[in-house]
Amino acid sequence: MKFSLAWLTSHLDTQATAAEIAAKLNALGIEVEGLDDPAVALQGFQVAEVLTAAPHPQADRLQVLTVDTGSGDPLQVVCGAPNARAGMKGVLGLPGATVPANGLVLKKSAIRGVESNGMMCSVRELQLGDEHEGIIELPADAQVGMAAAAFFNASPVFDVAITPNRPDCMGVHGIARDLAAGGLGTLKPLPVEPVAGSFPCPVTIRTDDPAGCPAFFARVIRGVRNGPSPRWLQQALLSAGQRPISALVDVTNFLSLGFGRPAHVYDLAKLTGPVVARRAGYGEEVLALNGKTYRLDPDMLVIADDAGVHDIAGIMGGEESSVTDGTTDVLLEIAYFDPESIGATGRKLGIASDARTRFERGVDPAFLADGLEILTSMILEMCGGEASEVVRAGEPPLATAVIAFDPQLTRRLGGVDVAEGEQRAILGRLGFAVAADWTVTAPTWRPDIVGPADLVEEVVRVHGLDHVASVALPRADGVARPTATPAQLTERRVRRAAAARGLMEAVTWSFLPVAAADAFVAEGEQPWVLDNPISEELKVMRPSLLPGLLLAAARNQARGASSLRLFEIGRRYGRSPDGASAERPTLGVVLAGESRARGWANGKATGFDPFGAKAEALALLAEAGAPVDKLQVMGDAGPQFHPGQSGTLRLGPKVVLARFGALHPATLKQFDLNGPVVAVELFLDAIPLRKSAGFARSAYSPPALQPVLRDFAFLVPAALPAGDLLRAVKGADKANIVEARLFDQFSGAGVPEGQKSLAIEVVLQPQGESYTEGVLSGISDKVVAAATKLGAVLRG
Repeated sequence: MKFSLAWLTSHLDTQATAAEIAAKLNALGIEVEGLDDPAVALQGFQVAEVLTAAPHPQADRLQVLTVDTGSGDPLQVVCGAPNARAGMKGVLGLPGATVPANGLVLKKSAIRGVESNGMMCSVRELQLGDEHEGIIELPADAQVGMAAAAFFNASPVFDVAITPNRPDCMGVHGIARDLAAGGLGTLKPLPVEPVAGSFPCPVTIRTDDPAGCPAFFARVIRGVRNGPSPRWLQQALLSAGQRPISALVDVTNFLSLGFGRPAHVYDLAKLTGPVVARRAGYGEEVLALNGKTYRLDPDMLVIADDAGVHDIAGIMGGEESSVTDGTTDVLLEIAYFDPESIGATGRKLGIASDARTRFERGVDPAFLADGLEILTSMILEMCGGEASEVVRAGEPPLATAVIAFDPQLTRRLGGVDVAEGEQRAILGRLGFAVAADWTVTAPTWRPDIVGPADLVEEVVRVHGLDHVASVALPRADGVARPTATPAQLTERRVRRAAAARGLMEAVTWSFLPVAAADAFVAEGEQPWVLDNPISEELKVMRPSLLPGLLLAAARNQARGASSLRLFEIGRRYGRSPDGASAERPTLGVVLAGESRARGWANGKATGFDPFGAKAEALALLAEAGAPVDKLQVMGDAGPQFHPGQSGTLRLGPKVVLARFGALHPATLKQFDLNGPVVAVELFLDAIPLRKSAGFARSAYSPPALQPVLRDFAFLVPAALPAGDLLRAVKGADKANIVEARLFDQFSGAGVPEGQKSLAIEVVLQPQGESYTEGVLSGISDKVVAAATKLGAVLRG
């Protein structure tokens, strides 16, 4: 929420600076996210008077102005505004000033051959509003030479984050109350001046849903003249990020932002019959003020008349009964709505409005009458007219929490000693009624107060969280035992290994759009759809980590990234047809774009390929403790992968530890990705846990003898995977063969059709003594025999 220092001081009598106020707000638990001073942006701009205005000799739409800046030496300025004329006063930007709206630095220049010493500015260029049809026209009594920041009363603007449990601080008055309680000034009384009605209200007001709308107050004002609101009101709204619209609309926004009390103004001529708070009927629709039409249902509360729905109660008004410049009679409405009902309707319709934000947190039910009086007074002052008597339908729920409080609880729960007198004073300044026996009654604007612990929180935060001493937790005797589980340790190792291999860690949502999730749902599982999602775009729990990474890769590619190496460790979620759900630890890797950029040494850029994906999978599985030397490479990585350029790594035919490969072109198209893109997914929950070997490691004892290398070349069926031959060769003599590596694959001239040649390097490690020719011959025979069982033939 944003508000200016000038707006705050209309509620708080204080001499504190903006920086001091920001520090106190943070100390009170109201986080200040930003503090901006518009006066800084208006440096170099000042009030100036146009002395003469003549046509530009080289341009029909430009004028050459002589401008008085109060310095005694008029300046020549070229201006294209149609309203520029002699005798008017406006705002001149001098050379060196920066235009707030676009960052343009002004300088002395020649425009179509005529020298110009600055720029006469519009409202939009100074970010003081949206008007841009001409330059700013200031009142005749504006002082020439006065700084624009001083003339417009530019005031520092606070941007604060209000937690959901503090609806009382959703208005400037509530924030001023907290600051006053913290000792930074005195809270000014509410500006409530009752307005006596001069005629009976001609509109019947009714609430047909007391649960959803317990209280509905209204009155009519006739004979109003709508138009622009006063400059002070527009400046207040602009400081809060609101666009001024008209006096009748601006006063309701002022009430909402200033006092946390939304209200609404209807054009009386557009209403028919009684105005009623009721539930919507099936299929009823309303054209809201945001220009969208919403279909309603009976769970939603609306404000309607005989002609139909005019307002989504507590959320957004309707276009058909909105006020315009031609409005002469209005109906003012101020009501109390059930927070749960407003929140449910807002989520269902997907509307986020200032009114909804306040109503679903809980507005002050005791402020209906005062809010209506403030609204009435402001409209009569700005727009004229005559007010009717107030009509009241229902009664607001004024009951609040009554708590038996022990002041000693502040020390026990809050860890700080606060004198009982100070505790009583703090609660009193916050609006709590404290009886002699310490029975505390919460004010109507604090629905978050439900028990003694809440009162302790109020006392401690106002007294000062910095007074709470930092006390170290007691340490247990002896050496602390490890707390991380084996699975957590595995995730840590794999995370470090992935980062060390040049991959960038991503953290994506655990929720996905329906289409993205459906594309990766495993066979035999169902998507895990949320009943109350954050949004329709985040509705399904991710069945895989890959779609989130692919969406991230697509966003990066759209912004020009040429090489992406992303990984993420998290949980994937599945639900079986019988309804059982599970979450499983997983690692996902996505490699997209260029694996190596083009250069003078390597020529064209090269992309990622399935072999690179396999290498990442094997390296990360090894770090996770998987027995990579026993893994089998098999196909069927899933329909998301290219069938000829992907596979799975399995420990036996059924236990899948990972899948890898190039993504299917259809998958790339669905996620709007440019190829090549390869991916890896490691199923960490499928990796067998290491057997504990105690804390001691065996002593390192390298072999005394050098290894012996022997090469073998086999003709094998073309369909035989090279990995199967390697495993057979390595297992031929486990005592002597320590490694087997494929170093050549060939098919073509000299190789029979339907076969291929595989060349394998076998590493033999002698143990106690060197190999004799007889031993080497025996090992070779075992290698050939093992290969022969797979249909391999030793090449001559």
